[in-house]
Amino acid sequence: MLGITLTNDFTVTEHVQDLTAKSAQTLYALRVLRAHGLSDAALQEVYRSVVVARLLYVTSAWHGFTKAADRRRINLLLERAKRYGYCMTDLPTFEELCDTAAV
Repeated sequence: MLGITLTNDFTVTEHVQDLTAKSAQTLYALRVLRAHGLSDAALQEVYRSVVVARLLYVTSAWHGFTKAADRRRINLLLERAKRYGYCMTDLPTFEELCDTAAV
């Protein structure tokens, strides 16, 4: 109902895989936008509005079911975006983002 994939053993690995795949597609789209002249500030705003919002969508419902490998996969995605300049370098880790989103 919320768009979260939860398996029979209460893991969200499939959901995380779907999130990271969609986010990788967004990284490609951002690369195309950069090639067409979109500024870094605008790219960072699009990244925050699309990818970070997608990652934080109802995290209170699924974050507790993540395994360490799932969280590592999401953090690697965030690190890649920082390296490419699509998000600010001071963007917190996934766990820190979830903590601030829960407040």
